[in-house]
Amino acid sequence: MKKISLLLAALILGAFNSFAQIKITKFKSDNKVHYIANVIGYPIFGQYNYVNQIEPITVLNPDGTGIIQNEDLVKENIIWGIECSESGIPIFKEGFNSAAYSFWYKITGNGKTKAKDDDQWILQSFTIHYNNKKMFISGERVKEYVE
Repeated sequence: MKKISLLLAALILGAFNSFAQIKITKFKSDNKVHYIANVIGYPIFGQYNYVNQIEPITVLNPDGTGIIQNEDLVKENIIWGIECSESGIPIFKEGFNSAAYSFWYKITGNGKTKAKDDDQWILQSFTIHYNNKKMFISGERVKEYVE
């Protein structure tokens, strides 16, 4: 009887995990409500660098946290996401063999500097180039990906 109960509990937990919804963060910037998520169907997590440079870097973690390093090499902790609809569908503009998204991040203040405004969200472009298998943040920091 215990084995059946354990099996049933494992199946129920597995079902909940399978149907878990994407975590969506809601915030306000310039008197407009925005929604962000960290999942868009591509492997966006990882380290982004300038071409042929080791630093500065941007690191995006799957849980929506990360690190952004400025040109002065100061690392700051961030919360990040890709703009989406209220239901979690990513908003993007399709181009010729590319897609452009809105990348939002906020400095959490755990780094060496602190954001001037704790609710200040910063907008940058995020593009995926399908032919090259590359992703860009602000057209400068790049990461190659494998499908």
